[in-house]
Amino acid sequence: MYLSRVEIDTKNRQKIRDLSHLGAYHGWIEQSFPDEIAQGERKRHLWRIDQLQGRTYLLLLSPDKPDLEKLEKYGRPGTAMSKDYEPFLNRIAKNQVLRFRLTANPAFRGGKSSKHPGKIIPYFAVDKQLGWLENKAENGGFKLLSADVVGHDRPSLRKQSRVSLNRTVYEGVLQITDLSKFRNVLTEGLGREKAFGMGLMTVIPM
Repeated sequence: MYLSRVEIDTKNRQKIRDLSHLGAYHGWIEQSFPDEIAQGERKRHLWRIDQLQGRTYLLLLSPDKPDLEKLEKYGRPGTAMSKDYEPFLNRIAKNQVLRFRLTANPAFRGGKSSKHPGKIIPYFAVDKQLGWLENKAENGGFKLLSADVVGHDRPSLRKQSRVSLNRTVYEGVLQITDLSKFRNVLTEGLGREKAFGMGLMTVIPM
């Protein structure tokens, strides 16, 4: 696994004019793996947009290392970087306490039966968004020690589309209860719409 990052060149209007919807980001990321395109094999790429100290970054987790030149298509020159994520994954341990950041799409499926499952309904209230994360924690192999919603918006899924996603940013502290399940959360993501910038959790030791 590789964790990569590039600073998005938000001051260059020519570069970012296409980045008006999540589908454009998805396309940018897919194009950053030309070998997969050539082989006709598309792997799961987790990603999110981070705002840090007044700058905007694309963060990407992938099974293979991306082409850094293509990853800089909408980024500032020289800011794309990638590192092997496996050594970090191998160092985390059960009962370890970690700070986390997660961008996710908290939602539930309406309906009362498998024959009529209903549509996906987003959670907008903060307490419901936090409750969604608490419900995910047990199956995800972790326990929440503290958690806050630090950001929320509704970006468009496609250009000129009325469909938007419920993008919610969480930060807090967790403790690992099941190492195998938790590693799966870090590498496979949490929740829905992973192809469109949701589900990527990153952690750092306390």
